[in-house]
Order: sequence, then C-alpha cells, then structure tokens
Amino acid sequence: MKREMVFNLALLALILGVALWAQASDEPFLITLTTRAVIFAIAGVGLNFALGFGGLVSFGHAAFFGLGGYVMGVLAYHAQTYTPLFETPLLIQGTKSMPVIWLVSILLSSLLALAIGALSLRTSGVYFIMITLAFAQMLYYFAISWAAYGGEDGLSIYVRNGFPGLNTMDPLQFFALCFALLLIVLLLVSLAARSAFGLALGAARQNEARVQAVGQTPYRLYLVAFVISGAITGLAGALFADLNRFVSPVMFSWQTSGEIMVFVILGGVGRIFGPVAGAVLFILLEHLLGGLSVYWHIYLGAILLGVVLFARGGLYGLIAGREVAHD
Repeated sequence: MKREMVFNLALLALILGVALWAQASDEPFLITLTTRAVIFAIAGVGLNFALGFGGLVSFGHAAFFGLGGYVMGVLAYHAQTYTPLFETPLLIQGTKSMPVIWLVSILLSSLLALAIGALSLRTSGVYFIMITLAFAQMLYYFAISWAAYGGEDGLSIYVRNGFPGLNTMDPLQFFALCFALLLIVLLLVSLAARSAFGLALGAARQNEARVQAVGQTPYRLYLVAFVISGAITGLAGALFADLNRFVSPVMFSWQTSGEIMVFVILGGVGRIFGPVAGAVLFILLEHLLGGLSVYWHIYLGAILLGVVLFARGGLYGLIAGREVAHD
C-alpha cells in the first residue's frame, strides 16, 4: 500500500476519531469544529478540481460558496415564515429539506460557473484571476444591498434544515452527514481525475497545443472542469450556512476565496486529499493560534510562506513525495 494511501486513510480516521471522541467526552463544540473542517474540505476539493487538475487559478470561488449559502438561507427563510418564494408564473414555496436545498445549490452554482467560466476562460493568467475575483465581488455587493434577506446584517435561520431519518440538530449526526458527503465528493473527483476527461484535462494543463492536435478543445475541457468545481463549492456553501444557521455577504468576500485557496495550497495542489489535509490544518491553527492572539493570521501567513518556499507540494508533498494522486 502506498504511503499516500496510508496517509489518506489515516487522515479520514483522524477526522472521524476526533468527532467520536468529542461525542464520548461531551464536547459538542469540538464536533462542530470538526464539521467545519469537513465542509471547508469539500470547498477545497471543489477549487482543487479547477486549480490542481485544470491549472485554473480562480480567486472568485467565494461566488459559488456564497451562492450555495444564500440558496439555503432564502429557501429556509421562506419555509420558516410560511411565505412563497414566487407566486407567478408558478407558485414556488420555500423548503427545509436538505436534499432539495443541495440539489438547487448544485444546479444554480453550476449555471453560475458556466456563465462565469464562459467569459473568464477567454482570458488567461492574471486576467482570469481578476475576472473571477470581480464576479465574486459583484455578488458580494449585491448581497449587501439585498435588504429583503438581511442585507449587510445577513440572515438567520432558527432551526437547521432536515434530512430523512436524522436529527440534524444533533452535532454528531450532522457531522456524519457532512462526512459522508465529503467521502462521496472525494470518490467522484477521484473517478473524474482518472477518467478520459481527467486525463485530457491534465494534458491541456501541460500542453494545449498537443491536446488540440488530437482533436480536443482545451476551452471546453476547462469549462467543464470549472462547472464541476463550482458545483462542489456551492454544495459546501449550503452545508456551511446550515452549520451556522446563518448566511451573510461575507461568504461572497475575497477573503473567503483566499481561505479556500489556502486549504488547497497547504494540503497540496493537485492532490485529491490535499484540500482535506489543508482544511484540517487550517482549522487546527485557527483554534490553537486564535487563543493566543486575534492576529493569528500572521502565524498562518508565515506557515503558508514556508510551504510555498520549501514544500511546494504542500503537506502531501512532504509526506508522500512528488507523485500526484491521480497518476
């Protein structure tokens, strides 16, 4: 068994073990903290699909994260206030059903990613980075001015949405739900990375001219990868809003995009489990260093600088070597 596979299993066992230990020790806050790491890991896996496998450096993934959050907030708000979302041309009610909310979040995030990607992918390099950032900031300022759903103050949801057969207000059960989704996302991304599409995407990242020579269109490959990436990140946004029972324009901010990218860089760009390790490390640092100083990001910045300069493969590069997960 490869070192990387052993580390993958150990990482998942660690996450699950911490949650179970917290349950046995009656530490619900620690379960919530672990759930937060799992949700951030899903968001990181989403960005990594575009960044690690497609070479698309997006600094606007908060657009999809925030959209997923607002889908949850808006649908749940109309359900708890017993007011319809639309009355014409069709009567559309709010909902407290997690599966429905996830489906809507994924669909709308995919459509948004399709629109943003179709325009942004006509550029490259720093222009692509700035365009994706601009779209996210547009949505950020729109959310601030959206007074119907709290505007700058955000929107609170009093009771967590429901999932058949589970009590989602129980921290461990909600963690288990998010953990199961993380496993599903990791499996799907792993299969996609090893598929013909994933191989063609990796080839386009390395040499577009050769891919065009065999009849593939790099633009289409990048666009599909960007849409898949946005859909996964939108799902994470819906889960994050449900975890906090609160949604605000901060979810659209450039800081959120930066944090998601930090998860990927810390864990290892292009590694399927890299964002999982990065998100866990980020939450661990936030919890430990946040108690020392409100300026704990200074320490995080120093660690990130060290990773970029001396461990460019991230945590996975240090432990498992330079071989990428999908080779």
